Amino acid sequence: MYEFEFKPYEEMTPEDYATVGFMSGLEVHQQLLTKSKLFCRCPAGRYSHEYHAEILRHMRPTLSELGEYDGTALMEFKTKKNITYRINKETVCTYEMDDTPPFMMDDEALDIALEISMLSELSLVDEVHIARKQYLDGSIPTGFQRTAICGVHGSVPYGDRKISMIQLGIEEDSCREISDIGHERIYNTDRLGMPLIELVTGPDMRTPLEVAEVGQILRKMMRTTGRVRRGIGATRADTNVSVTGGTRIEIKGVPKIGMMPLLTFNEAQRQWNLLRLREELKRRGITEETFTARSADVTRILKRTRFLPIADAMKKGQVVSAVCLPGWAELLRWQTQDNTVFSREIADRVRVIACLSVLPNIIHSDAMSETLSGAEWKDSKAALKCTSADTLMIVWGDAGDVETAVKEIIIRAKEATIGIPSETRQALRDGTTGFERILPGPQRMYPDTDLPPIRVTPERLARLRERMPVQYWDRVRRYQELKVPKDAIEGLAISPHAPLFEEAVSEMGFDVTDAAIMLWRYPRRLRRKGGAEAVPSIDTMRAILQAVRDGKLTKDGVLHVMRRSGANGFNAAALSPRLERKDLTSFIAKATQQVRYSRLHDQANIPNLTLDRVMDEVRGRIPGADVAAEVEAHFAKETQAAKETQA
Repeated sequence: MYEFEFKPYEEMTPEDYATVGFMSGLEVHQQLLTKSKLFCRCPAGRYSHEYHAEILRHMRPTLSELGEYDGTALMEFKTKKNITYRINKETVCTYEMDDTPPFMMDDEALDIALEISMLSELSLVDEVHIARKQYLDGSIPTGFQRTAICGVHGSVPYGDRKISMIQLGIEEDSCREISDIGHERIYNTDRLGMPLIELVTGPDMRTPLEVAEVGQILRKMMRTTGRVRRGIGATRADTNVSVTGGTRIEIKGVPKIGMMPLLTFNEAQRQWNLLRLREELKRRGITEETFTARSADVTRILKRTRFLPIADAMKKGQVVSAVCLPGWAELLRWQTQDNTVFSREIADRVRVIACLSVLPNIIHSDAMSETLSGAEWKDSKAALKCTSADTLMIVWGDAGDVETAVKEIIIRAKEATIGIPSETRQALRDGTTGFERILPGPQRMYPDTDLPPIRVTPERLARLRERMPVQYWDRVRRYQELKVPKDAIEGLAISPHAPLFEEAVSEMGFDVTDAAIMLWRYPRRLRRKGGAEAVPSIDTMRAILQAVRDGKLTKDGVLHVMRRSGANGFNAAALSPRLERKDLTSFIAKATQQVRYSRLHDQANIPNLTLDRVMDEVRGRIPGADVAAEVEAHFAKETQAAKETQA
């Protein structure tokens, strides 16, 4: 069944992905643009590296309502992490530290979540019930996240089909990780508790490219509300991937949509190659039932080694252990992802769970070069009675960590005989994925008894429907029909200026292209140079357009006025009066004199420099084309007069 071999990413076709049964879905996390956090009244959106206090905590698992432990919680408990939180008193209160009860859910945040649920055509819940979701990685100081479902069973259009939307939840954002080294993990709490939605799709994407395209649709749909945050970290996506015979693997926190195709390709390739590895193990007679492994301490055997990582460990009084995998010869070099082999699966587990984070953290006999000497490998193999058909792995560190590492090596090797373990994986820069933690199960969810349900009233939904934006894909279709410039269609469709564009075209009588330039290209230019604060408000933009419509401002003066209005506001009554062409004479004469007096120019460039100076004086009061014509006429007269004088 698994004879197919993955081609390079660029050569894979939709038919190839169909052969391996590629399936993918998204969990899109989007911060909401609110003033306050979700369950307290601390300000949202204030980021700072400054902190006034640190709190140290250790996380421990708790039983679910059914008396079960979540696998992720147990895994995190094995890491024995010291979790340090850096606290800024301006952005965190006692609620985030679980020292005071929660406030009621922020109304503004719930409104935005319900609005996006309706945009996703989800069936809304009658009551919002708050639940707790365990997080033992330390990213939330309480050890759990408050979360609630707002809508279920919806869809969004994608080409000639629909992508199913499973649900939309509203929840608290987690801390920002500062560092994670050994048993020490440090978090910044400024982001903690900010309102966040999680929009979950069905596993409906059949190629890696489709994953990115659907991700863009969802991002743009949410942006049309004008009520979601933008910038690095404001939108993050977990990408779920599986192949035939595999299992759902979650790639956690993909920061950029452009990374999704390569990440999902590599994860699909990894799963397929792990299934092929299982078949090879079975061919060698190694199954879940027949799997064996042996381990032993080899500290004494390697006490004189020149391999620096182990030699340095010896100097610190650390220990060295070895694991023999019978029948595994050469299989640790089995390719899983691009430029990645199976031994990386084991090294990742050792790094994350045993906290042996200094690499290399393992070595093995399938790749003996530049590690131990031949004699050391021979003696270590003899100690565990390894044959040429076996593979020997060696790990070193503090005794407790090495004991954990040996157990994880054996667990991960045995899992290879079963198939693909359910995991949450990291998105790495090279487009591959790395182990992060065991995939959470339903055992980590339980009701929150601190907060009552919130009834979603018909009056509330009617109010939200009145403010709902036109769907992003409907806007794109309309702009194409209106013949909006192609480079502006996508951006304008998700811009907060889109309603004003409709007003400008339908009510103010602006040409479609002129309106797109003023409401898309100009704000984009200002934002690139000065950030979001450089762009005037919607009301200011409307006043500027009205000034153009009323003849108080020319179109080519709009950008100039927008630049000044971003910081200083706009007052149409303060605009200088309009000019006629006959009024330009004095401006041109003055500018010509200033240019010639400066003597810092080429004679042939005097007309252009004069035009620039005149435009600085009259921009927005008379069309630029009229100014250029008058300047040209002025210098033509000068030239003619000079010729007549010479004659």
